[in-house]
Amino acid sequence: MKQVEINQRKLPADYNPATFDPTEHLSPPSERVWGLVDEVSGLTLVEVAELSSIIMKRLGMTERPMVGVMKPGAAGLAAAMKGPEAATQEEKKPEKTVFELKLESYESAQKIKIIKEVRSFTDLGLKEAKDLVEKTPAVFKMGVSKEEAEQIIDKMKTVGAKVVME
Repeated sequence: MKQVEINQRKLPADYNPATFDPTEHLSPPSERVWGLVDEVSGLTLVEVAELSSIIMKRLGMTERPMVGVMKPGAAGLAAAMKGPEAATQEEKKPEKTVFELKLESYESAQKIKIIKEVRSFTDLGLKEAKDLVEKTPAVFKMGVSKEEAEQIIDKMKTVGAKVVME
């Protein structure tokens, strides 16, 4: 099958590959195309199969293209049909590299120190940091690497806070 190179400059300004309808931006089909549509739509299934195999040979295709539409909820059925070894491969998730830090609890006597530490790890102001600490449990840092998260957890433990990595 030929690869078509797309000139990005000729795409519409509102181009979105997920919602793009190529027929929307083209001129109307010619009379020749409408004639072909009328002829093809009048073929029987046997004739369509013959036409398909002839076109595939002419284009040099060896396998029929796979086109499928899955109904909602059919993903589990598809995984079951692949076999148990394929299902276990799909279930293995890649190791998480980005984490969120959640303040679970803290010693009330250490509240001021904890607010200061939260401010040092985030770009929160005093009031926002205080509100966050008071509405514990709350996520106070997102998009953190594992090493950085472990350092922050250690620092928060030393001031009397319980922080978990999610």
